[in-house]
Formats: sequence, structure tokens, C-alpha cells
Amino acid sequence: MTALRPAPPRPARPADPPPPARRRRTGRPAPAAAYAVLAAVVLLVLVPFAWMVSASLKRDNQVFTVPIRWVPEEFRWSNFVEIWDRIPLATYLGNSLFLSVAITALQVLTGSFAAYGFAKVRFPGRDALFLAYIATIAVPWQAYMVPQYIMMQRLELTNTHLSIILLQAFGAFGVFLMRQYYASIPDELCDAARIDGLSEYGIYRRIVLPLSKPALASLALLTFVNTWNDYMGPFIYLTSNDLWTVQLGLRSFLGQYDGEHAMIMAGAVLSVLPILAVFLLGQRYFIRGIATSGLKG
Repeated sequence: MTALRPAPPRPARPADPPPPARRRRTGRPAPAAAYAVLAAVVLLVLVPFAWMVSASLKRDNQVFTVPIRWVPEEFRWSNFVEIWDRIPLATYLGNSLFLSVAITALQVLTGSFAAYGFAKVRFPGRDALFLAYIATIAVPWQAYMVPQYIMMQRLELTNTHLSIILLQAFGAFGVFLMRQYYASIPDELCDAARIDGLSEYGIYRRIVLPLSKPALASLALLTFVNTWNDYMGPFIYLTSNDLWTVQLGLRSFLGQYDGEHAMIMAGAVLSVLPILAVFLLGQRYFIRGIATSGLKG
């Protein structure tokens, strides 16, 4: 018997080259740098609010000191108590709340209903009419301010809340915002509902509106804030002190040669609180609606 010969050793295979190092993606800022920029922007935005709160806790002769003293020497919390006795602030806040809620409800209703017609109903000249209507956003309010006032005066609606409500019940921006959102809803849903015999109003109420809660919340929040902060509208149409909004009421602290700026800042802080509460409650829907309506950056 012949002895078994051992198999010759196999030559060693060359080691695989190390994987190439991954290249860093260029063109995008590092997370730390992005957060730093965002923090700087947030601080820049919050500076006026910080100064407002600081000024509301000072005396009048300390509001405009140079350099700015961010922390008051004496915290005058009494400013927030005294302002309720100096002016009928509760009446002003109630008027602002009434106008904001009424105008917001009407703009959400009219804007969403008109946007449904422009987005889901086919009729001749639809796109041209929509562009013509949206173009009115570019027309400055000062161009038709006087004709509007003459119209309200002839209808004997001046010095009433109804005049402001009627003039602001419709808004081209709301129609544009809602139409952009409705465009993301598939037309097949509406066509299937029409085949099933559902009317256009039924489609709008049962299908489109339930799917549009983020956009409706965004429009409601934007309209509420804009109406709450409106100064020129109430200033032009409201002359009775009982009908004034909080923006007009704070003007009571301004005299011909001087003003009580600490009290004005205290009133401004109180007037910001309702807007802050509304924004915090609808923040989730607001961000989602803006992100899906074509208005994001």
C-alpha cells in the first residue's frame, strides 16, 4: 500500500483591501451648526417679547432707559392689577374675542366652501376665475378702504361690529390655502361619491371636510391671530368706547405729549395670552396643515 501523501498547501489569498472610507456628504450643514442657527433665530424673535415683559414690570421712567435694563430694579406686579381699574379691559377683551371668533368662523366656512368649488368642481373658466380672485391679494387695502367705508356708511353700519364682520367674512388667502390642500385629496374619491349619488354639498361635508382638519385649523389660527391684532379696521369703523377692541383700548394710555408705556406693555402682555393659548392648542394641526398645503418653504 502506498502511503497517502498530504495535499500541498494552498497559496494564501491576498487579503481583501479595506473598504474605502465613506465620503462625507457636502452641501448640508452639520446638525450642531443647524441647531445653533435655529437657536439664534429663536432668540432674535423672542427679544421683543422679553423686552415687552420686562417693560410691563417697570415704572414709566424706567422703560426707555439706556442701556436697556432687562431685569427691573423693582418688579411692579401691580401694573397688571391697576390696568383693570384704569380702563374697561374686560370689555375690550370681550369685543376682540367676539370679532375674532365670528370672523374666523365665517372665513373658515366661506373659504373652504369656495375652495371646494375651485378644486373639485369642473366648470368653464374655473382656473381663470381663481387666478383673478387670488390676484386681489396683491391689491393694497388702502386702495379700497374709502369705498368700503362709504358703502358701510350708506348702509348705516358704521360704529357696529357687523361692519367689520361683513368686510372680513371673505378672504382670498383662505380660499388659496384651502384649495392647495384640496388638491392633495384624490379626485377619485369625489368621482366615486358622485357615482353613488352623493351631491356636491354631501361630498364637501362628508368627504372633503373630514380630510381637511389640518388645513382648517391652520386657516382658523391665522385668521384668529390676524383679527385679534387688527388695529386699523376697528379704528376706522368703531367710535363708541363700548365697542373698542383691546388694540384700541390700549391707546387710552397715550396722551398728546406723553404716554404710560409701562401700562401699555402690561396690556400688551395680557392681550398676547389668548393668542398664545390658541396657538398651543392648535400647534399640531397648524404645522401639519402648512406642511401639506403648498405654503412650506
